[in-house]
Amino acid sequence: MVDRNGAGPDRIDPSALRWLIGHELRAAREQAGHTQSAAARVLSCTHAKINYLEQGKNQQRPDEVGMLLRSYGADPGDVERLASLASASDRGTWWAPFADVVPDWLRTFVGLEGLAAASFAYEPLLLHGLLQTRAYATALLVDPLRVPVVDVERVVGLRLARQQRLHDRARPLQYEAVIEETILDRLVGGPAVMAEQLDHLLTLSAQDNVTIRVMPLAVAVHDGLDGEFTLLDFDVARSIGYVEFQDGAVYVQDPDRIGGYRTAAVRLRDAALPVDASLEVIRSRRTALDF
Repeated sequence: MVDRNGAGPDRIDPSALRWLIGHELRAAREQAGHTQSAAARVLSCTHAKINYLEQGKNQQRPDEVGMLLRSYGADPGDVERLASLASASDRGTWWAPFADVVPDWLRTFVGLEGLAAASFAYEPLLLHGLLQTRAYATALLVDPLRVPVVDVERVVGLRLARQQRLHDRARPLQYEAVIEETILDRLVGGPAVMAEQLDHLLTLSAQDNVTIRVMPLAVAVHDGLDGEFTLLDFDVARSIGYVEFQDGAVYVQDPDRIGGYRTAAVRLRDAALPVDASLEVIRSRRTALDF
């Protein structure tokens, strides 16, 4: 089932919705050339409230969202879309059972990923979380720096729960990944675990909504050398970029920077092997593990 906001009700996340709505409100205000003080006068409220609404710290009421957007001269369709989105922001969080093992810097991303219509990911060292099997994910956390041993099973459980977006019959995530060829040779968990993982990649690639391309070693210089990144596209809001590092993450919202990442994604796609050739590389690595 898909609700009118384009997100399956089992993937609604109130904090992520508030974040998205706030991002849209701020972008619309800045595009209109209005200050936060001017926006405050529209709602007869304080400057601080507008700031909190734009940061997603306060729940945005549909009527207030509509008033603000109309004052900015927004398209009526955008007004209706965001007001409707605001009406869904008081529901429960789908990942609440895992809340104790989700670091603060990751919480927004988990919520946004559940709301996204499409995702592009570039990974230079390890398989992206949405591609990992249970055994592969567990092997990565055997000797963790950031995850206590007692939490490993629950962290893996969250990772597998996130993957359900790839299999949602009503609204599957349109997912595309470019991975480095060297990832296929890193025997995370040993040959048996990696064999299962490679089989899983081949199975996922058979789905219409999943595309995996391999960046060959022969391509020495490309746009991914600066590191991993993810682009999330939404039916209901502007695109978001996400860059994760050791103890945190950066959420990219500026349209020009998003454009730069999107160009990088296109160039990475073009530099990587075609899909069929990528699958052949994965199959060859899988066959090698039988000996």
